[in-house]
Amino acid sequence: MLRLIAKFWLSLWGWKVVGEKPTIDKCVIIFAPHTSNWDVLILLLVKWYSGLQPTFIGKHTLFWPPLGWFFRAIGGEPVNRSKAENVVDQIVAKFNEKQHMHFALSPEGTRSKKDHWKTGFYRVAVKAGVPIQLVYLDTTTKEVGFGPILEPCGDMQRDFEWLAEFYRDKKGFRPELLSDIRANSEKSTDVKTQ
Repeated sequence: MLRLIAKFWLSLWGWKVVGEKPTIDKCVIIFAPHTSNWDVLILLLVKWYSGLQPTFIGKHTLFWPPLGWFFRAIGGEPVNRSKAENVVDQIVAKFNEKQHMHFALSPEGTRSKKDHWKTGFYRVAVKAGVPIQLVYLDTTTKEVGFGPILEPCGDMQRDFEWLAEFYRDKKGFRPELLSDIRANSEKSTDVKTQ
């Protein structure tokens, strides 16, 4: 039923879904560009349309009653940012606990323009030993696409250059808010597996 609802709204608004959803058991899914709240609505429709069941993280207090059940039902996993254990390690632990996990996030971390992407998604992928599935939204073609899969090599700078090349021509709802696709210079060192 949700697939039909999603198909109806995507068609009505002129959007199409291209590419194949991931068939691998575990991966990090990144979505870019993220420049508007409309992105979330379009992605929710794509989730329903494709049948993909991604996991996302949220502040642990969101999962308390009365709404905790809702966030879990749509794929949410709580993380506690106040603990000494960092968020990357918490997500890697979740990958290690599960047989199947598609962890989704926007690498920009915000809808505002920034001079770099956050690097947590990359660190999670390397430490968990999982690939990165690229997903994009492009308002010029009205496409949401499942792009290529990146097997991160641990050289963050090199892999971010590859990501920048792929996402270079993708435009969000508010192109003036596109973030630069490069790693934070303070964190752009090689990443090692655990």
